[in-house]
Order: sequence, then C-alpha cells, then structure tokens
Amino acid sequence: MRAIGIDYGERRIGLSYGDEIGVATPLPALTDADAEKRWAALGSVIRQRRITDIVLGWPLNMDDSEGFKAKEVEKFARRLESEFQLPVHLVDERLTSYEAESSIPKAQRRDVRASGLIDSRAATIILQDFLEQNLRLPAPEGFQAETEDDL
Repeated sequence: MRAIGIDYGERRIGLSYGDEIGVATPLPALTDADAEKRWAALGSVIRQRRITDIVLGWPLNMDDSEGFKAKEVEKFARRLESEFQLPVHLVDERLTSYEAESSIPKAQRRDVRASGLIDSRAATIILQDFLEQNLRLPAPEGFQAETEDDL
C-alpha cells in the first residue's frame, strides 16, 4: 500500500504519505491560488509516488451529521475516484486541524496557516489514524502473542 492523506480545503490541500510501514509523513501542501493548478499538482504527486489508496479527511459535524463541507468533500472524493481510478477512503477528521494547529505557537499561526503546514499536519493525522486502523503490522521478532488482542 502507498497511500496519500488529504486534508481538503477550498484554498489549500494538505498532503501526507504513508505505506505498509505504517508511518504517515507530511508532504508540502498545495497552495496555488488556481484550483485547477492544485488539481494538476495533486495528480502529479499521485502518479510520482505510485499511490494505491487515497485517504481523505471527512469533516463531519460534532453530532455526526453531514454539513455543507462534508458534502463538498464527498464531491471531491467522487472526482478523485473518477480521475485516478483508485479507492478513496473517507476518514472522520473532526478536530484534526485543531490538533495540528495546537502544535504551533500562537504568534506564528497566521503565517504558518498560509504556508499550508497546518493542513499537511492535519493530513498526516488523518492518514496515521487510517494506517493504524487498517494495517496489521508484524509483531517484533521474538514476540509471542498470548491472546488475539496482543496482535
């Protein structure tokens, strides 16, 4: 598996990368003002990294309902599936941007936000959550599982 994590936004698209090792790492965010240029850049990353799975943050409301943003992301997911013929996994992204932003000193947040760093950190959290839930990593050498839960 070679997965790309995406934190979709109207102005910026945060990105991360992860594989069967199970560790998500941030990639530079797509910040071009032109939406079609961001789309083309995303396509380049997907092709260059030979992505097999797309993990997309799904911004559900706190009450689990789907608001305007969730529907916008679902439309983006359909475009990704159609264009790249890859599976798109929607992952609950509630509070990931808050978590990513909280790691940055308050005085720097405005400048950092425009760079897309927070968006790519959020994409990394989204992808890491997906990898942890979907990859069964091999146990360390010499590890003996006593129960199924130990695996």
